[in-house]
Amino acid sequence: MTPHVLIVAGSDSSGGAGIVRDIETVSAFGLRSCVAVTAVTVQTHDAVERIKHSAPDLVAAQMRAAFAANPVKAVKIGMLGSAPIIEAVSSVLASSLPVPVVLDPVLASTSGRQLLDDDAVETLKRKLFPLCTLITPNLPELALLTGLPLAAGERDIIWQAAKMFDAGAPAILVKGGHASGATSTDLLLLPGREPIRFDASRIPVVMRGTGCMLASAIAAHLAQNETLEISVGKAKRHVFAKLLASKP
Repeated sequence: MTPHVLIVAGSDSSGGAGIVRDIETVSAFGLRSCVAVTAVTVQTHDAVERIKHSAPDLVAAQMRAAFAANPVKAVKIGMLGSAPIIEAVSSVLASSLPVPVVLDPVLASTSGRQLLDDDAVETLKRKLFPLCTLITPNLPELALLTGLPLAAGERDIIWQAAKMFDAGAPAILVKGGHASGATSTDLLLLPGREPIRFDASRIPVVMRGTGCMLASAIAAHLAQNETLEISVGKAKRHVFAKLLASKP
């Protein structure tokens, strides 16, 4: 049977991010998706207008059904929304491991709308971080997760990543899209190892859902038994190609 990636995330009515973007990405690598919907959102490409969280037991039931029905070879997690949903997701994952888990810690929308309750950040770190294979924060998310100022350079990033390792994160990919300069550098960080850099030219286009795309592409490659480093490199090239294709 074709390997499946279980996508645990919110819907985006505009199709620019969330589950739609995840399924699209997984399909690009010849894999199939199954889903657990954590929230229904009303969005345009400019704003999040409404959010309705799924009941935690419903999220857990969707995940259990997906595992029972399909050969799930990796899990990609996006928007979770609340501490009870995080606890429900963590409970199912704990009984379903080992399977690679990629967490894109969605804390706010591109337009600035908060997507994770303030009291849920500690639950995310305590319950979910230790169950993940990789966590993929951008620079603002890294700062919020560590309670530190926005990283000003690689030294700050490594310092903040150490705080996440202390919280149980096994590996972190810090995305450089919010930095400046002609090159966008993502840093793959693992405890006790030198940073692994993934560079790409910065393309002057705006595209929503690139974080969803990157995490889903990594999960798709992990589902095909690629190593973490190779999966990240291939996913980075996939996102770069999509950005390049959208350039006027």
